[in-house]
Amino acid sequence: MASGLTIERLNAADRAAFVAAVGFTFERSPWIAEEAWQRRPFRDAEELLEAMRAVLASSPKERRVALIAAHPDLAGRLAREGRLTAASAREQSAAGLDRLTPEEIARFDELNGAYRERFGFPFVICAREQNKASLLKSLERRLTNDRETEIETALGEIVKIAHLRLKDALAQ
Repeated sequence: MASGLTIERLNAADRAAFVAAVGFTFERSPWIAEEAWQRRPFRDAEELLEAMRAVLASSPKERRVALIAAHPDLAGRLAREGRLTAASAREQSAAGLDRLTPEEIARFDELNGAYRERFGFPFVICAREQNKASLLKSLERRLTNDRETEIETALGEIVKIAHLRLKDALAQ
């Protein structure tokens, strides 16, 4: 995240600089920012987010599911090995997932495994709006959904995550 990043600087940026600045907002999926770049200029962060959301909404289902799959498990192996993206690490830490008991780790692993087995992608939720208890409750509840509902729910959560990441990146 660049300090001093403004919407004006993003509007003036070439494609590579634009993607370097905001490509991280959608986890390991800079293609969204790359496609949104073509829709410049943006009045504000909300219009930029809407352009990125529109890119996502118009993409093929396989690409949307790949975006979901690009997310790490909550409190999963990548987190324990310190291999999350910087943004994901901050978000999981904000929810207390870097301070779990062995029992809590086991419960997250069990539910994450059941979720992946049922839906074929990881459980995604805006962790910054949660704590470890609410995350576990949401994971348990969403395991009862059908796959189409979960795809739409996960994509909605991804847009929330991207919104917060974009707000963090842009100078206010």
